[in-house]
Amino acid sequence: MDARRITGQTSIMLLMADPVGHVVGTESITAFMRAHGHDFVCVPAHVGADDLPLMIDALRKLKNCVGSGVTIPHKIPVAALLDDLTPRARLIGSVNYIRRDPDGRLTGENVDGSGFVQGAREAGIDLAGLRVLMVGAGGAGRSLAFALAEAGVRELVIANRDVEKARGLAAAVSVAYPAASLRAGEADPTGFDMVLNATSLGMRGKDGGDPVDLEMLSGGMIVADIVMVPEKTRLLEAAERKGCRLLYGRQMMDGQLALLRAFLGL
Repeated sequence: MDARRITGQTSIMLLMADPVGHVVGTESITAFMRAHGHDFVCVPAHVGADDLPLMIDALRKLKNCVGSGVTIPHKIPVAALLDDLTPRARLIGSVNYIRRDPDGRLTGENVDGSGFVQGAREAGIDLAGLRVLMVGAGGAGRSLAFALAEAGVRELVIANRDVEKARGLAAAVSVAYPAASLRAGEADPTGFDMVLNATSLGMRGKDGGDPVDLEMLSGGMIVADIVMVPEKTRLLEAAERKGCRLLYGRQMMDGQLALLRAFLGL
């Protein structure tokens, strides 16, 4: 198949974001689907928050569109606009992929967390028994928290600017996984096995500083970042200098691809 060829036979997938300049996952999704024999292309769609309902309605009517990816800042608000959610997306309360069925019905799924766990496994990292500090309790953070608890981390501390949001997420995950140890806390990495940035801090063009005090990182930690552009954020650069093991945003994306293909029914 000619990877450059796009025709009326090509299945189209969107990836909705605001802003959209940082989006690179479309390339990975397109390459993966084409490698599996599908005439397929995924393209970024810059959709503002006010236009999200209109865009979801348009997606129902795009007959050659198989669905859409969803990223910052739409993962949580889009859930209420869809016809159905998978059990996992309903539990998490956020969506990162939408499937459009031939009749226009839209179903939401969230494989952010599952993709992260799969990416970690493929990198040889066993999450079971780890003490994890996660910074961020938004759409991606919600999915990651549930997946980390399911993977058997020994302790998960959630740090977020809105402390009540972190507490609410910890409580929700505790209901689903009562054996897990979860709490809201400070963004202090001291004593943790893994530090995970689940925010947009570090994204190219995004101001706001670093998710943790970079000087507090120490060798032997695993430091992970969900940001994909730049590939090596300031957090990961600092962690590398400290001798930490790194997990990149692209590894989380790569871990999602087989799950996405199955969800889309391709």
